[in-house]
Amino acid sequence: MQNIAANLGGMLTPFGNPQNLYLYQAFSIPTGDFIATMLPPFCISVALITLCCLVFVKREPLEMPDKKVTLPKGRTIIYSILFTLSIVIVFRVIPYWIGLIVIPAVLFFMDKKALKDVDYGLLFTFVAFFIFAGNMARISAVERLFGYLMQKNPLLVSVLSCQVISNVPSAILLSQFTSNYVPLLLGVNIGGVGTLISSLASLITFREYTSHNPGKAGKYILVFSAFNFGFLFLLTGAQYLILAL
Repeated sequence: MQNIAANLGGMLTPFGNPQNLYLYQAFSIPTGDFIATMLPPFCISVALITLCCLVFVKREPLEMPDKKVTLPKGRTIIYSILFTLSIVIVFRVIPYWIGLIVIPAVLFFMDKKALKDVDYGLLFTFVAFFIFAGNMARISAVERLFGYLMQKNPLLVSVLSCQVISNVPSAILLSQFTSNYVPLLLGVNIGGVGTLISSLASLITFREYTSHNPGKAGKYILVFSAFNFGFLFLLTGAQYLILAL
């Protein structure tokens, strides 16, 4: 349920999911239109997640250690400013290159460990996604196929694509073949649930679970698939009904 919440809970905002951030910039989507588009599936997702937690998740006592936590004031203020700067950049208030210069520079002098601990492998994975999508879009057969499919049923194509090549590369690839961002945006968010490879978050969750629970991968995949495909079918069906209204 944490994995499903991680995939679906970020769909409402441009910076909630990486595919959202890409499509928000690529299509210059107005912020109000973005939120209006994603609000219905977000509300349905939250309702389904809440229902599943009430029905299927066993209650566990919550224990908090009696330990006082204090934050360094100076560093907390600076990090809050950097975070605010990042959000402002996403909403196109100031150019992105300002953050690209300021944030690493501040961290270099303030917290080199933060720069050292960045998951650079993940960042280069996203770079590879862009290269992959660009190369695929230049293949004439692929261009004709996806151009045709995205004209016929962009929502379903987007959802199914995520099940095979994950949601971020699907967003990057399919954006080359349509100017109608609404079904694509919906599809790559809903399609984040389903197979284990439908999103990078699912693979990270699987890796974490198996590292703490060796020998239980098979059971995890069965339960994971049952809940994920249930959410996938319900959300896709609900979205078709909403678009038909």
